[in-house]
Amino acid sequence: MKHTLLFTLFVLAAFVAKAQYPIEADTVATDSTKAKVVDTNIITITIKDLTFDMVKVKGGTFTMGCSNPKDKDCYDNEFPAHQVTVSDFAIGKFEVTQDIWMAVMEKNPSKWKHDSLPVERVSWDDIQIFIDKLNRLTGRTFRLPTEAEWEYAARGGEKSKNYKYAGCNQDLGSYGWYGPNANSHTHKVGLKKPNELGLYDMSGNVWEWCSDYQGPYTKNAQENPKGPRHGEERILKGGCYTSPTRGCRITDRCNYNPQLKYSYYGFRLVLEM
Repeated sequence: MKHTLLFTLFVLAAFVAKAQYPIEADTVATDSTKAKVVDTNIITITIKDLTFDMVKVKGGTFTMGCSNPKDKDCYDNEFPAHQVTVSDFAIGKFEVTQDIWMAVMEKNPSKWKHDSLPVERVSWDDIQIFIDKLNRLTGRTFRLPTEAEWEYAARGGEKSKNYKYAGCNQDLGSYGWYGPNANSHTHKVGLKKPNELGLYDMSGNVWEWCSDYQGPYTKNAQENPKGPRHGEERILKGGCYTSPTRGCRITDRCNYNPQLKYSYYGFRLVLEM
């Protein structure tokens, strides 16, 4: 009777132990069936053993430009605010880095050199040559963003919280490299916090060339605007490592000769969907 009781207690103890601590084979089987999480909003591009990510942006309608006439930070060329609708597109998660530029162009024009730094000292015209070669290498259709696409993405697209800068209203130092924190040089992409879409460095680091000629805004609603048909200067957005906070606002507009290049001018790609 005593032996029977002990055997019963042993069996029960083993059952409880198995329930609490599954055998190793069960654990391995469970781990092996875990599905790999894939971010369906990211398109990864491979070129010469290098990769870079494009973030899908669902199109939508937003108010472009400065919507507050009393905002003393806004410049005259940011008015009038107007309704704009853009279609789906994908935009670079980061500014184009020097390793990607080198893979396509084989020469690095940048002042501050490192694979993970944004390429700079590139003119708008230089970028058109880069894009043409990149498209032939990848079989894709890359281009510069329109000013409207850039602003919509910087605002966070459909996830926008209507921030002043890309990702924030006040704590710009956590989201971008600009005058007070950049020590007058560029920084590796992706070190600061991203905006609502997961895009990095859209405020600060380097000014980013857009496809548009510079021109005044109109109050009319527009769909996929591409700017004036003709002009002398091209639009840049986002501010740079020497900019004050005012220059890093999403609505701020800069324009320059497309043939000129400086150490604070870079770019970000758009991929047509």
